[in-house]
Amino acid sequence: MNTSNKQTIVSETTAELQMQVALAAAELIREAVTSRGIANVSLSGGSTPRRIYELLAEEDLPWNHIHWFWGDERNVTPDSDQSNERMVRETLLKDSRTPENQIHPVTVEVEQPAKGARAYEETLREHFQGSDAPQWDLILLGLGDDAHTASLFPGTTALHENQRWFIENWVEKLDTFRYTLTAPAINSGKNIWFLVAGESKQDALRNVWGETRDPSDYPSQLICPTRWYITRDAQP
Repeated sequence: MNTSNKQTIVSETTAELQMQVALAAAELIREAVTSRGIANVSLSGGSTPRRIYELLAEEDLPWNHIHWFWGDERNVTPDSDQSNERMVRETLLKDSRTPENQIHPVTVEVEQPAKGARAYEETLREHFQGSDAPQWDLILLGLGDDAHTASLFPGTTALHENQRWFIENWVEKLDTFRYTLTAPAINSGKNIWFLVAGESKQDALRNVWGETRDPSDYPSQLICPTRWYITRDAQP
């Protein structure tokens, strides 16, 4: 992946990265609401975003004008400690300043994940009615040690999906379904930010940024980010 035209912001620590992302996201959200009256944000799961959401919750945001979505979800109920929805509700949305009808968690159907994915795609298409793809003002993404992002894992069928916006994705190595935005539905974002922290991400970042293009092994190569936030120790 050629990153020469992408903005890369390097932080010395994970805490510094989290603060930078929270402040930048807050500014971007305010600008979107000022210009269009609405902000559409797609959220990531994981440990790094958790602190970002806690910091965002302290910001003076135009909460009544923000729509929150999830880029992926585990096939678990919202009360599970593995649930991305639960994590966001315990951090970013803990004070419920956003109207509930502007919070759009994934419609998890544990026994029928295909049904849940279809339902969430309908939610997205209804909200972004008239658009060929979701119009995210901001989409936050992580990078797994195996170079996956959202729940686009190496060797999975979702990597080849070009028509759907959201899909259930069987992940063999995890022996479970995951729910995920597809690559086209991610790449439609105005601002697509990767958050990469820690030494364990060096190999993944090296592969994603490398000259060899192999999205089947390195799914994050399917994404066209506008900005990389990385820690110094994550640099290849």
